Amino acid sequence: MSHVRSNKESLLKRVRRIQGQMQAIERALESDADCAKTLHLVAATRGAMNGLTDEIIEAHAREHVADPKLSHAERAQGVEELLEAIRRYSK
Repeated sequence: MSHVRSNKESLLKRVRRIQGQMQAIERALESDADCAKTLHLVAATRGAMNGLTDEIIEAHAREHVADPKLSHAERAQGVEELLEAIRRYSK
């Protein structure tokens, strides 16, 4: 997955931010924070996860589906991988 490797630092920064958001949720729950504040933290974290997922899906589509250098078989495999990820993501 060269597209992930080439964007590795950016993706890792996103993951670290998400980890920080998860820790904030944990702290909010441990300290009995207001439910509205906790809900806001959860929603923000979900948005961050969606953004990370979108970025990886887009990179996969460009590298493993839309690249004109791919054979028909490689493209078909890329589409199947993408559809499987989307099915799991949308549940």
